[in-house]
Amino acid sequence: MAATDITGRLAKYMVAARTRKLAPDVARDARHRILDSIAAMVSGAHLKPGVMAIRFVRAQGGVAEATVATTDIRTTAINAALANAMFAHADETDDFHPATKAHPGCSVVPAALAMAEREGRSGKELLNAVTLGYDLCCRFLLALGADQVRAAHRSAEGTSSTMGSVGAAAALARLDETGMRHALSYAAQQVSGVWSWVRDAEHVEKAFDFSGMGARNGVTAAVMAQMGLSGVWDVFDGEHNVLIALSANPHPEEMVAGLGERYFVRETAIKPFSVGYPIQSPLDAFLQLHRRHGLSVDNVEKIVVSLPEDGARIVNDRAMPDVNCQHIIAVALVEGTVSFEDSHSYARMQDPRVRAAKARVELVADKALMDPAAPRSGRVEVTLKDGRTFSHFTRHAPGTQENPMTTEQVNAKARALMAPVLGAKNTEAIIRRVNDLETLKNVRELRPFLARAAGGAKAAKRKRSVKKAAKPARKKAVKKR
Repeated sequence: MAATDITGRLAKYMVAARTRKLAPDVARDARHRILDSIAAMVSGAHLKPGVMAIRFVRAQGGVAEATVATTDIRTTAINAALANAMFAHADETDDFHPATKAHPGCSVVPAALAMAEREGRSGKELLNAVTLGYDLCCRFLLALGADQVRAAHRSAEGTSSTMGSVGAAAALARLDETGMRHALSYAAQQVSGVWSWVRDAEHVEKAFDFSGMGARNGVTAAVMAQMGLSGVWDVFDGEHNVLIALSANPHPEEMVAGLGERYFVRETAIKPFSVGYPIQSPLDAFLQLHRRHGLSVDNVEKIVVSLPEDGARIVNDRAMPDVNCQHIIAVALVEGTVSFEDSHSYARMQDPRVRAAKARVELVADKALMDPAAPRSGRVEVTLKDGRTFSHFTRHAPGTQENPMTTEQVNAKARALMAPVLGAKNTEAIIRRVNDLETLKNVRELRPFLARAAGGAKAAKRKRSVKKAAKPARKKAVKKR
C-alpha cells in the first residue's frame, strides 16, 4: 500500500468534526438514531443479556462517572459503555447498515453517552460525536471489505463497533490531532471479534460481541489518549497497519472518501419491528396484506414468504423467536401485530394457536431477490381457503434510507419500548430532550430520567414474560443480522 496518510487525514477531520455544523437533515437523522438506540438500551436492560451485564458491572465498582441505564449504578465511563451497549443489542431493536451489515447505534451511542456524561458535554457535542462515530464504524468495514473480514472467520460487527465507538468517544474527550492518532492506534489494537458468535443461542455473548466489547474498547482508547498515553502515529498507513492486518484486499481511501459530505448516520435502517433484520420486509408486507384483506387464522390456508437467499438462511426456523421468520409471521397472523413481548417470548413458540399457524408458513430462499440495491427485501403471498391469493412485495422496509420513518414514528417506537420500563413521565422527558438535543446544555441532565426504573413492576413483568419458558434448544449455527 502506498503511503497516503490516511491516519493524518482522518485525525484532522475528527478534530474538526467536533464543532462542525451539521445540515438540518443530517442532524435530524442523528437525533433519530440516538433516540432509537436509547430506546434499545432501556428495553434491553431487562432481557437476559442486560441482566447479565448489570450483574457484571455492579461487581466491578469504579469511579462514579456515568449511568448504567434503568439502574442505580454509576460507574466508570468504560464500564457504563460496556453495560449500556450490551443492553442496546440485547435483542433486535437496534439499527443496521444494509451495505456493510454493521450495527452502529448499539455501540456508538452508549459509548458517546458514557463519555459525554463523564465530561459534562452538551447535547450538540453528543450529536456531532455520534455522527462521527457512525462514519468511522461503517467506513472501516468499507475500507476492509466486510466480506474480506468474514472470509477470515472474523466478526465484521465486532470489528466495526470498536472503530465507531472510538470516533464518538475521542470527539467528546476533545482530543487534538495527536490524541486522535493515538486513540485510533489504541482502538486498532483492541479490534476483535470472531464469527463464532453465530452459535450463541441466548443473545448474551452476541450482545457483548456486537456492541459491549466495541463500546468498552472505544471509550478505553479515548480515555487513554486523553490521559496522555502515547501511541503509534500512523496505524492506518505503512508496515503492519490495521487495514492490511485485517483484510487481504483493503481499500484505504474508503476511510476518508467524502468525509463531511457523506454521512452514514443517514444510511442506517431503523427497525420498526423488534425482530431480526431479514424479517422486517416480509413482516411489513404481511401486515399490509393483513390490514387490506382482513386476514385471520380462520380464512388463511397458506403463506409463502420469499426472501433473498442469504437472508432466508439467517432467519429460517431459528431457536430464538425474534429471528425465526416462520414463527414471527405466525404470531402476526394470530395477533394482527407483533409486540415486543411476543417477539421475545419463548412461551409463544409453544402456543398451540401459533404453532398451528406456523405450519401454514413456508419460507423460500429466492436467488432472484439477491439485489445489492435492496439486500433485505421480502415478498409474501397469501392463499385463502376460498382459493383467492394476494401478494405484496416490500423492496425497502420502513425505516430504511429509501423508506424513512418520521420523527413521530421514531418517537412512537421509543415510547413503546421505554414506557413499560421507565414509566410514561420519564419516557416523555427523554423523547423531548433528544428531539431538541442541540439545546441540551449538559448530557448529565438525562441522568435522572434514565437512571430510575420508574416502571419497575412492569419491567419485572416484561422480563418474566420473555424468559418464562425453558431454554431454547441449541440449533446448528446460522448467521444472524
